[in-house]
Amino acid sequence: MTTVVRDRSGSAGEPPSETRPPLRLRGDLLAVLVAALLVTASSVVGWQLIDAGVPVLVGWPPLLAAWVPHVGPGTIPAVLVALLVALGGPAVARRLRWGPLLAVAYAAALAWTFALATIDGWIVGVAERLATPTEYLAEIPRTGDLSVFLATFADRIAGLTPDTLVTHASGHPPAATIFYVLLDRAGFPGGEYAGAVTAALGASAVVAVGLTVAALGDRDLARAYLPFGVLFPGAVWVGVSADGMFAAILAWGVALLALGAVRRGVLGHVVCVAGGAVLGLSLYFSYGLVLAGLLPIAVALLSRRVAPLLTGGLGAAAVVAAFTVAGFWWYEGYEQVKVRYYQPGEYGLLRPYEYWVWGNLAALVLVLGPAVIAGLRRAAWRPRAAPLVLVALAAAGLTAVLVADLSGLSKSEVERIWLPFAVWIVPLAALLPRASARWWLLAQAVLALAINHLLATVW
Repeated sequence: MTTVVRDRSGSAGEPPSETRPPLRLRGDLLAVLVAALLVTASSVVGWQLIDAGVPVLVGWPPLLAAWVPHVGPGTIPAVLVALLVALGGPAVARRLRWGPLLAVAYAAALAWTFALATIDGWIVGVAERLATPTEYLAEIPRTGDLSVFLATFADRIAGLTPDTLVTHASGHPPAATIFYVLLDRAGFPGGEYAGAVTAALGASAVVAVGLTVAALGDRDLARAYLPFGVLFPGAVWVGVSADGMFAAILAWGVALLALGAVRRGVLGHVVCVAGGAVLGLSLYFSYGLVLAGLLPIAVALLSRRVAPLLTGGLGAAAVVAAFTVAGFWWYEGYEQVKVRYYQPGEYGLLRPYEYWVWGNLAALVLVLGPAVIAGLRRAAWRPRAAPLVLVALAAAGLTAVLVADLSGLSKSEVERIWLPFAVWIVPLAALLPRASARWWLLAQAVLALAINHLLATVW
């Protein structure tokens, strides 16, 4: 038997009237104001610490960026995409058939991501992002035989020798570096290909999250979410950082698990195994993605089935076994990363926990944008009135953020590092009234455009 997810009757694009919280705009704006004050406070305190000689180690707190007002080739396309999605996106999302809508959403997210990136120009905004001496591409000439690379990977994380892995390769499991090595060996060498492929994969997260919401909730909610998923302010860092790609890999793993969970029979189990395998693989792209473990649990709870966890677990276990047999033990790598994080001269040791434990949250506000903050306020104010799928997925993402924050292993740069968790909080914007969706979408776009035009971000 196959479970088919259908659109609900009634007004598509907003929660059903019986579950929609009767909240006023004033409360939403107050929540946005509080969030803005947090960002302002983090900036003021950050600059005070910098003036006092404290190693905050960012150029424009709370972001790793520098004040460089500028325009570029992507300026006009970015503004046009923003206007098209904000003014026409909600109507298109309500009326277009589901399959074509997902394709349009991906195309729009892709255009938005690349337009934002090329505000800095193609070379700076795309081609050079992953080609710096600390990024993964720097390891390509030193990789050699992949079996040897895997077997010796953990030994090269924390050492202080010429053979030690560069910053980003050492800070992540080997799949991240291997991805770019394979891309190079497939005939797509250099930063241009790496940046373009990374951003293109990262932009697909909006489709994966939409599929998950539709499978576990309903398509009306997913339709309401999609324009906000497209104009995600975090797209500033999706184009181009590897963390944007990590977000998409995790999202597709969850989406496959959710799609398998709502299907009975052999096909459902096969899809769940595939989802589990993708989730297992995500752990070998970023150690931090282990914190997303509540997302599969949310899938099981929302589908009211334990089977997806069991069959998905088989897929994940197969990936873990494959890497272990090949010579890389995940936990050993993680332990070595913690050693590297606190070595003399490393930023993890120098940056003050007392500032970043709350400054990180200010950076997250800039990633999410005012619409998501307003949606979060609505869900927090009356969680029982909000659709359970939105609350559960957002709760999983927020829990991961809070654990990462309190751990002290995320001090700054979370505008990219927390992208895999942030994309699951964005669907809360679907709680906003349909009548005001255009204005909230414009606010999202204005924030992203302001960040990319006023600041030179590292990613």
